Amino acid sequence: MSGHSKWSTIKRKKEKTDNARAKVFTKIGREISIAVRDGGPDPASNSKLKDIIAKAKANNVPNDNIDRIIKKASGDGNTAHYEDIIYEGYGPSGIAVIVETLTDNRNRTAGEMRHYFDKNKGNMGQSGCVSFLFTKYGEIVIESEDVDEEKLMEDALEAGAADFITDDDVYIVRTEPNDLSAVRDDLSAKGYTFVSAETEYIPSTYTKLTDEEDLKMMGRLLDMMEENDDVQGVWHNLENTEDLP
Repeated sequence: MSGHSKWSTIKRKKEKTDNARAKVFTKIGREISIAVRDGGPDPASNSKLKDIIAKAKANNVPNDNIDRIIKKASGDGNTAHYEDIIYEGYGPSGIAVIVETLTDNRNRTAGEMRHYFDKNKGNMGQSGCVSFLFTKYGEIVIESEDVDEEKLMEDALEAGAADFITDDDVYIVRTEPNDLSAVRDDLSAKGYTFVSAETEYIPSTYTKLTDEEDLKMMGRLLDMMEENDDVQGVWHNLENTEDLP
């Protein structure tokens, strides 16, 4: 099957999370808290919590940490209220950027996002200014080493996948967003292990940056956003991610 994905973007995220594990724990902990608040502490009856727990384990969050966060979130003392807010804008030379946040102070977060754009030759736009360039998919990333490509493709399609992509040293199983959980569980039951299994915003077109200053500013913009505790994910349509400093 055909398709296009930027494994280099995902790989860069993974390298960043490897170097900042505590921040990853904080971000995922916030997601768990919201899922418990909205749907209860039992993953058997709370599919969103089940998905986030799977994400937490893929990011090596210890089971004790997960259990502690769930217990705290389901207690009466949990008064934090977070909102899921999407910000959109443009990086250097018009690179489209989507930022997904969970925040307990929308004014603070909006100000920080605007500052990041302004400091790096970009600007924050209105809702919808770039989202039309992206489509939301579920993406399950599996390292290709010791994995039979044809068998994985067959298993993925039988599980309900929408697309199968070979990209560098990984296979990417793409699903409709609502099918991610079911396809992941089916493949997990067949013994596959994942680098990641999350919803992603995939751009329809990509833009290449050639100016060194633009690349430097784009790299700094992404770093500043990814280091912010309110930011859960950043997506963009930069083609040559491998050239970022």
